[in-house]
Amino acid sequence: MTTPARTSLSEPITAGVVTALVGFTSSFVVVVAGLRAVGADAGQAASGLLALTVTFGVGIIVLCLRYRIPITLAWSTPGAAMLVAAGADHHGGWPAAVGAFLVVGVLILATGLIPALGDLIGRIPTPIAQAMLAGVLLVLCLAPMESLAVQPLLTIPILLVWLVATRWLTRWALPLALVTALVVIGIYVGVHEVSVPATSSWWPQIAWTTPEFDASSIIGLAIPLYVVTMASQNVPGVAVLKSFGYETPWRPAMFVTGTGTVIGAPFGGHAINLAALSAALAAGEEAGADPARRWIAGVSAGISYLVLAALSGVLVTITDLAPHGLLEAVAGLALLATFANALLGAFGRPEVRVAAALTFVTAAAGVTFWGIGGAFWAIVVGLIAHMVLGGGPGSPSRASAEAE
Repeated sequence: MTTPARTSLSEPITAGVVTALVGFTSSFVVVVAGLRAVGADAGQAASGLLALTVTFGVGIIVLCLRYRIPITLAWSTPGAAMLVAAGADHHGGWPAAVGAFLVVGVLILATGLIPALGDLIGRIPTPIAQAMLAGVLLVLCLAPMESLAVQPLLTIPILLVWLVATRWLTRWALPLALVTALVVIGIYVGVHEVSVPATSSWWPQIAWTTPEFDASSIIGLAIPLYVVTMASQNVPGVAVLKSFGYETPWRPAMFVTGTGTVIGAPFGGHAINLAALSAALAAGEEAGADPARRWIAGVSAGISYLVLAALSGVLVTITDLAPHGLLEAVAGLALLATFANALLGAFGRPEVRVAAALTFVTAAAGVTFWGIGGAFWAIVVGLIAHMVLGGGPGSPSRASAEAE
């Protein structure tokens, strides 16, 4: 009688470990690149990676134990990509970026407490939000080809492994590409005798930064980061869980993710949210035949994330040792599917296509006024174009409808 019990537990536990491994390895490079782009040094970036992983790891465990459903959380990968795009135009420095992260946490908290705020985000037409995201992602999605042109011998092995794995081992394509990149970096470091920068550390580290509240950073970083996190992570996360028969406790989820973001912000964490793509790994059949026991996969994922948090210092140090652009190429591969889906969402409706195109090119061009970056102005341009060309401010987005 003990064998079936062990089998029933092994499936969700294994699924949770896989969820954490895939979620962490497939996108941590994007997070580190985003934090560095807005002013973090190696130690601050390592601190941010640690803070994010710990806060959402704990959040997963709390939510799964409380509600007995496989709720998984993650860092905002599209939000980190937005930070990469905004980095060149961000002049407030790292403390101002941290202040913007703190504002994002407060806004996420407010979304759970004030329904009208969630409704306001829902009024942004889906094609406009998706076009802004696609424009932001374009910068990183170009990185694989840019790296290929500059350092083909280093980049080709990564691209080949990713391509072959995408064909036959889709779930593991990005982790395998990362492993290949690490091997390539190891060979490069050995051949060229690259030394570890003085600011780097192999150990996990935590670094406090006192937030500064700068108007241009709040408008140019916090608001787009909040919109991207809500539209591209939280709302799809609800939809993914619903597709497996689970109803997300919206207010508690926003309270946990908002609180986690507020706590993690002074230590460099930009935003945590409901997981979207990786959520399916813990909520699907891989986590066991009994849907009522799949919450165990969520707890397993949360514990696994806490273990992976210990690697934060090592991983940031490796990014410092890597040839310029090589890990950014891995980040670009990680975002290709999100970029393709954003394009489909942006240009799927002919009546909104021109407004979406204006939004896309504004975000991609990185248009800056008064120190405020392109992501914010992309939303403004898109909404104005939509009102002029579409006859109104728009109806609730498809994503908002799914959340309801």
